[in-house]
Amino acid sequence: MTAAKATLLDELSILKDQVAWNVQIDSCTLEAMKENTLLQDSSTLTETTLVLGGTGKTGRRIVRQLQDRGLPVRMGSRSASPSFDWHDRSNWSQLLSGVSSIYIAYHPDLAAPGASEAIQALVDLTQRHDVKKIVLLSGRGEPEAQRCEEIVRASGTSFTIVRCAWFNQNFSENFMRDMVREGTIALPVDGVREPFVDVEDIADVSVAALTEKGHDGKVYELTGPELLTFADAASAISETTGRKIQFQSISTDQFMFGLQSQNLPEELTQLLCYLFTEVLDGRNARLADGVQRALGRQPRSFADYAHRAFTEGHWNV
Repeated sequence: MTAAKATLLDELSILKDQVAWNVQIDSCTLEAMKENTLLQDSSTLTETTLVLGGTGKTGRRIVRQLQDRGLPVRMGSRSASPSFDWHDRSNWSQLLSGVSSIYIAYHPDLAAPGASEAIQALVDLTQRHDVKKIVLLSGRGEPEAQRCEEIVRASGTSFTIVRCAWFNQNFSENFMRDMVREGTIALPVDGVREPFVDVEDIADVSVAALTEKGHDGKVYELTGPELLTFADAASAISETTGRKIQFQSISTDQFMFGLQSQNLPEELTQLLCYLFTEVLDGRNARLADGVQRALGRQPRSFADYAHRAFTEGHWNV
């Protein structure tokens, strides 16, 4: 029980003895009020949300929003204490203790090898810990991600699936940030169009699904409000920064060589190659209304994102 509530109840006890009330409060009623307050506090303390990927692009924004609302949140990441690692299940049960809802962002992506097996193991464990709600971050046009979605659907637990387009923030909080800083975004794609989505919208939808009624069983497909090529994105960033940012279409071999020169893990290199050469083939060149359905507003535009990223200094040279 908070100090403020304890003080209030003590004041009620004093007033009961000193003031003639219009409604008589006897000692039994007062004790019931105290007991109810204690129960409410105890219930609140157990309504903890576990955010996996809590330091990632979506996760850290979700953690911040939940904390700003004063809601109990537990961060799941390798840097947290206790730590969380998708490749080490030894303390998963400890992290799930007392958790009522969970946000799952698989690293590096649900399209990565072993993702469905890890999601199945985690979902099985959430059932043993009586987790009430699962929110899964998923990807558009990825058969592997859809298999993970089916695991969550079949769990019997209330769920919301947040199925997303390519993140705007990949240009400012990922390997493409250095490309932007250097003035050339070189990728193995041509004129394919993508409805880039703002991670802030993903966080807003996910927090709504975790904290509000009306989102159970929903699949929200999130996109931005417009279809853009990577060249269009480069032009938008150029306009915002006042610097010439060009797009260059390169071969897959050139792309792989560039990734390897950055000393990225081989698993991530192969995943990025798969995403750019297969998933970004035009299959997702359509808008969806997930943000509108979940939040009742339009999604943020790429231009708005670019302005924020520039203002926050992500592309400072």
